[in-house]
Amino acid sequence: MSKYDDIINLPHHVSKDRIPMSMENRAAQFAPFAALTGHNEALEETARLTTPKKLLSDDEMASLTRKLTRVIEQVPGLEEYTFMYFVPDVQKEGGKYVSITDTVKKYDEVTRTITLSDGKVLLIDNILSIRRHGNPDF
Repeated sequence: MSKYDDIINLPHHVSKDRIPMSMENRAAQFAPFAALTGHNEALEETARLTTPKKLLSDDEMASLTRKLTRVIEQVPGLEEYTFMYFVPDVQKEGGKYVSITDTVKKYDEVTRTITLSDGKVLLIDNILSIRRHGNPDF
C-alpha cells in the first residue's frame, strides 16, 4: 500500500473564491529570465568593431598642413571641401572615419578646430585628408 492511496482518486480542488490563473500566466512563471542583466549588451559591445586612428607620415602631414593653411586663409569661404576625419568611440579604444563635404565658417587657433557652415566642429588633429570639392588635385 502506497502512502497516497487514500487521496489519489479524490477530485482536484478548485477554489470557489479565486479565479483560476490562465494557462499563459501560469506558463510565464516558468519562462526563462535574464540571470545576468546587461550580459547580451556587453557581448554586443565587445563584438562591435572600431578602427584605430591612423598616424600620418611626415609627407602626409606636410601635405595636410599645406591644404589646411589654404583652407584657413579663405575663412569664411564659399569653397566646398571634403574632410575625412576620425571620430573617437566613446565606449572603447578606436573609432571610425567619417567624410563630410561643406564650407568652412570659422577657424579657432586656440582649440585647434574648424567649424563648418552646418555647425559641425572638427578637431584639426583628427582630420585625415582634405579635398576641394570638384578639384581632387587640391
